[in-house]
Amino acid sequence: MARDYVRDQSRTRKRQPAASRRQPAPPRTNPWRWYGAGVATGVFLSLLLYLGTLPPAGEAGPAADGTGTASEMTAPKPRFDFYTLLPEQTLAVEVEPAEVARPRSTTTGSETYLLQAGSFRQREDADRRRAELLLLGLEPRVEASATENGRWFRVYLGPFQSHAGMSKARGLTTAQDIETLLLKRDSP
Repeated sequence: MARDYVRDQSRTRKRQPAASRRQPAPPRTNPWRWYGAGVATGVFLSLLLYLGTLPPAGEAGPAADGTGTASEMTAPKPRFDFYTLLPEQTLAVEVEPAEVARPRSTTTGSETYLLQAGSFRQREDADRRRAELLLLGLEPRVEASATENGRWFRVYLGPFQSHAGMSKARGLTTAQDIETLLLKRDSP
């Protein structure tokens, strides 16, 4: 009886259609193998192309057919004649000596130094820079000037009669990250 029961169960079990059964996937190939095969094929084809462009082994160039001579085949040696020609040449040049201006001495006191601590379009910006310089113990002044580019307000320090005084003021402004422009003016 147990046999009949097993047979009945096997008959009642539904069979799966053939299309839904999964077949094992084919083994995957490594993509690096394909890359390597492509590179190797490219190298091989390049070698064949190079060998196809080489002249046949029997040809040795123009001398092989008998039309060229051995002297045509060797490159001429370069000649360097300038070693002998240059010492023999002379060149006549008439040059008048230039007049050299002698530099003026800075110790005579004929020059005054100014430091420009900024050039601003707005008066408020120039006054702000002037206040920064006053806090450093310097004596700045603001001068307005009209140019073709508009009105500018320039902040000046000085005039300084000596280079040492100007250097001291410039050192103070540099310590505060204020860039200055050195201007020299002749004293009247």
